[in-house]
Amino acid sequence: MSLQYIVRQPKTAVENPPLLILLHGYGSNEQDLFSFAEELPDELLIVSAQAPNEMGYGGYAWYAINFDSKNEKFSDIPQAKESVDKIANFIDEIKTKYTTASDKTFLLGFSQGAILSYALSLNYPNKVEHVVALSGYINDELLPNEIHPEIKTDYYISHGTVDQVLPVDWARKAPVFLSENNLIHEYSEYPVGHGVAPQNFYSFKAWIKQRL
Repeated sequence: MSLQYIVRQPKTAVENPPLLILLHGYGSNEQDLFSFAEELPDELLIVSAQAPNEMGYGGYAWYAINFDSKNEKFSDIPQAKESVDKIANFIDEIKTKYTTASDKTFLLGFSQGAILSYALSLNYPNKVEHVVALSGYINDELLPNEIHPEIKTDYYISHGTVDQVLPVDWARKAPVFLSENNLIHEYSEYPVGHGVAPQNFYSFKAWIKQRL
């Protein structure tokens, strides 16, 4: 396997289970989002992947975030693109290993994981049918030269209005971009910081359930 991961098997026996892949944020690990796996629909096979770049103290990153002399943040784009490719291969490996439903792959990312979920869905058309992007944004530097006209993926997007890590203004550009490219999406904001509010969780859980 190209990435380390942990699994929650479907709670109900399904021959070709729908697949949900979880991508954690910067400095976290595969246990982070897995904490709410138990609360998600029983028929899902849930796989939480661990980012490949170790940061120490049990933290991992999909790509480095560096600071320049003016203390401004910038992302390691080549490393991010490498992670997108690794995740794409990983999805194929998991689909094959667990014989999951060919038309029901969900990708849920938080923060850096959400940024890469967008990038993967737009660079690998229809590899995933559904994207849940929590507290992230679309990074233009990770987009393909042109958006494939046949992408059928739909998006659930949410962001905290008082997010001090990734400003909500960055997130608000996503629905605009997706509309311009005729991609179906649902966007919501919650009065929280860089995290997932309980009502936010119930909202995306219902969104996933409708698509099973």
